[in-house]
Amino acid sequence: MSNSRSTKLHVAIFPCFAFGHITPYLQFSNKLAKRGHRVSFLLSKGAQAKVEHLNLYPNLIHFYPLLVPSVDRLPPGAEATSDVPFPLHGHLCIAIDQTLDQVQTVLSSLKPDFIFFDFSLWMPALAHQTGSKAIYYSVITPVAQALKVPSKQKPEDMTLEDFMQLPPGYPSSSVRIKSKDFETAQLKVVANDLGTGMSIYVRITSSMIWSDAMAFRTYHEVEGPYCDYLRKHYGKPVLLTGPVLPETPATKLLDEKWTNWLCNFKQGAVVYCAFGSQNKLQKDQFQELLLGFKLCRQPFLVALSTPDGCATIEEAFPEGFEESVKGRGWVYGGWVPQTLILEHPSIGCSVTHCGYGSMLMVEELKVAVEVEREDNGWISKESLSKAIISVMGEDSEIAGLVKYNHAKLKEELTSEGMQERYLGTFIQNLQGLLD
Repeated sequence: MSNSRSTKLHVAIFPCFAFGHITPYLQFSNKLAKRGHRVSFLLSKGAQAKVEHLNLYPNLIHFYPLLVPSVDRLPPGAEATSDVPFPLHGHLCIAIDQTLDQVQTVLSSLKPDFIFFDFSLWMPALAHQTGSKAIYYSVITPVAQALKVPSKQKPEDMTLEDFMQLPPGYPSSSVRIKSKDFETAQLKVVANDLGTGMSIYVRITSSMIWSDAMAFRTYHEVEGPYCDYLRKHYGKPVLLTGPVLPETPATKLLDEKWTNWLCNFKQGAVVYCAFGSQNKLQKDQFQELLLGFKLCRQPFLVALSTPDGCATIEEAFPEGFEESVKGRGWVYGGWVPQTLILEHPSIGCSVTHCGYGSMLMVEELKVAVEVEREDNGWISKESLSKAIISVMGEDSEIAGLVKYNHAKLKEELTSEGMQERYLGTFIQNLQGLLD
């Protein structure tokens, strides 16, 4: 294949069956299609209906729906992580693995130049069978991926104790591996078997080891040292797409119900909170968070899933809560147009769940603050309220620093031509892998 810039690629996409993975993969697909490249997107049949509206180039991005096999203990119709409680995610992994024959049939027919994937460690071998290159494309920040490089020869030999310390040569000493009970529990999720005979860590690390190259949704100016560390450790190309910010069609407007409510408040006054459809809180923690929003005395819009054991989100409200925040607080249990809400001028603060990717935001870029947890992971209403006030207060020194750094980062992320330059280089590097 010629290495000419005009050469159009055919890329296949196979993300983990989780909307937190599918959506950024589709945003990436839109960027490729905008430049005239063809994308074949493999996903579960049920997921297709939920993300089809995000396909901005249906003439170039084609969906290939897969039937999710029936697996013991997996609820009927379960096709994404949002459909099952966390203890059953391992069973969904088994179901995804059992789509291999369907995936092989599709890819053998399509014979794409590249296959982008993130969780199916069998994909590199399958890609090579069809004459394709396998690219591990991570929606997780390189900061976190570098944190998990194996310090032992085999990933499967890593123990929980190995995860509790920074790997040799890790680029930053400001990142902390905490030994509190909560962080230990999080690491156990990564290090332990979910019923599949293989840990999440081994799946991801093996995928990186066997891929032809790794790709990340970031840029070198911010995460360069971590990308260089991964390139050196795994001995293969690390390609950067830039931040791949989602495109909002000019014709897409925020529905009146959201606009009418948000317009009741002055610019930058509203606190917005969302943890994603996959995260379900226990009722007591859910109530504590709502009381934290009440305590901060700012107007707030909270989008959370109905807690475990409750039929409706209203059923989970603390006693007297709805009446006490009437006019300044809205708790919503359904899907929300998050990108459009965040673009509204009344939004001044965003509260979200964060994994290890948040370390970059809090400890290095300093564009956010961390809500302090107790040793068991509990978030008190006082801690949440304190964190919100610290970034919303007009006289707060922390607020001034965060806002300054946030504006600076936004300017870099949205600078004219930056995203296009990164994508241009990224595609050139892909074409170079085919020579």
